[in-house]
Amino acid sequence: MFKISLRRKTNSRAVDGRSVEGHSVGWSPLDTSYGDRPRILFITATRIGDAVISTGILNYLLEGHPTARFTVACGPVAAGVFSAMPRLERLILMPKQRWDGHWFRLWGQVVRARWDLVVDLRGSGTAFFLNARRRRVLKGGRRPGRRLAQLADSMGIAPPPLPVAWTSPEDRARASALLPHGVPLVGLGPTANWAGKVWPSERFVALFETVRDRHLPGARAVIFAGPGPLEAAMAQPVVAALPEAINLAGKLSLSEAAACLAKMTLFIGNDSGLMHLAAAAGAPTLGLFGPSPADEYAPSGRRAAFVVAPGPPGAAPMAGLTVDTAAEAALALLRDEGRAAA
Repeated sequence: MFKISLRRKTNSRAVDGRSVEGHSVGWSPLDTSYGDRPRILFITATRIGDAVISTGILNYLLEGHPTARFTVACGPVAAGVFSAMPRLERLILMPKQRWDGHWFRLWGQVVRARWDLVVDLRGSGTAFFLNARRRRVLKGGRRPGRRLAQLADSMGIAPPPLPVAWTSPEDRARASALLPHGVPLVGLGPTANWAGKVWPSERFVALFETVRDRHLPGARAVIFAGPGPLEAAMAQPVVAALPEAINLAGKLSLSEAAACLAKMTLFIGNDSGLMHLAAAAGAPTLGLFGPSPADEYAPSGRRAAFVVAPGPPGAAPMAGLTVDTAAEAALALLRDEGRAAA
């Protein structure tokens, strides 16, 4: 099965020159009496994918409070998601420590400040031990439904604001230098943070060739992967099978990757941080799912779709997902066909 979500711009406004989805305001996190330059502490995820999902909430706050200054606390691997964020006053990295020591360390770094709003999407309770006018703390534990909707509900925001990808002029210049112009570009994300989520490499190759031959003549593949030898090893079979591909595996920062992903005609990837980043950057994005929960972590973007391997929820083997099924979803996404996701 596959599902496609197409989100059109409605009543969009710009944040730092970037257009964002219009949405109703269900809760006003700041009062105008708080002053001209309110301070917001935003505690978010350790993993890249969850951090990207949280950017919709953060962009909502940026849009609604154009003079606010922001401090973001996140895991080290997710730092690049926020590096080009407008009005970022401070980025605090939270490497995990024994006995939850990272939470005590964070508290020590922010306790002396007076905050107009503290948002804690990790449900740590830190907000309750800070000098803050307002607090929003996501309750811990897993719950059914899309992660994006869960975060928005915790803030009283409806509909859920879509994730965004912030990039700098330098990031965009590098993307322009690395990628050809006037050629359809198909991004491939053949890696993931554990082997069970990885679709067989030969099927990535076959899917690219099917999309190129049937819908995007002359298209070039662009291969994305994170840093390190494990990511390189997962991407290598696809790199070897597509010698004409542009290999960006392990060569980009997260913000540079976002700038490159924004130029893709189509992105196809396993359930990973790169998949979420591609959708946030505005690329038509097809996510490939097996054992991970698509009902919670499907990509969210203006044009996003996902396919799920047949099998028990949470245990479906990626090998069960066929090239034909993925190709049908990819081609429908390129044609703007399909039914809207709930």
